[in-house]
Amino acid sequence: MSREIISTTDAPQAIGTYSQAVKVGDTVYLSGQIPLVPETMELIEGDMRAQITQVFDNLTAVTKAAGGSLADISKLNIFLTDLSHFPLVNEIMAEYFSEPYPARAVVGVASLPKGALVEMDAIMSL
Repeated sequence: MSREIISTTDAPQAIGTYSQAVKVGDTVYLSGQIPLVPETMELIEGDMRAQITQVFDNLTAVTKAAGGSLADISKLNIFLTDLSHFPLVNEIMAEYFSEPYPARAVVGVASLPKGALVEMDAIMSL
């Protein structure tokens, strides 16, 4: 089965040895996105709402580049440095997703790249 590397300038460029996403058959594996603004490659300014929203916008751009949308995500992983933001994640996620929702995990972590407060990765089925 062939692999296709997915890349878009509408999402932050990789800051390490990885691709934004890799498509294998009808499955797309999306790398973790933190709240970097694609044009500046800096963390978005603002509160936690701004960070979560930027991550969903970044994931949206990568899903689009792969020929899909957030509705095609079958598994979403969310990493938070503070689990007290869990209700806010649910609130904002409801603005980007509708039922049926993807399978999901939310994990508390000690730290994330560049001091981000949230990171998300996903698996998408086209």
